[in-house]
Amino acid sequence: MEQLPLSLINTIPPLYGQDGKGSNALAFVKLFTPDSNWTWYITELDPEEGLCFGLICGFEKELGYFSLNEIEQIKGPMGLKVERDISFRPTKLKDLGFDYGN
Repeated sequence: MEQLPLSLINTIPPLYGQDGKGSNALAFVKLFTPDSNWTWYITELDPEEGLCFGLICGFEKELGYFSLNEIEQIKGPMGLKVERDISFRPTKLKDLGFDYGN
């Protein structure tokens, strides 16, 4: 994804790099649709495949995998593309309102 500079990509752990941390895992990147209510928080990344794991906030809050290539294709109801929140700093998932007992 062109919105993720190499300096930022290098700070994100690889897939399974935060396995077992639960709600204490850190989200490193926040992506969002400015004209709808979808948000993706990246906790782990395979930069070669563009595959991420993290918190997805849409109809529900859930952990899962998502593709940066697919997110680049998304447009909201007003035609706006997904953006990166450039002011976002690494934050624990539980501090983002996602706590499942850890």
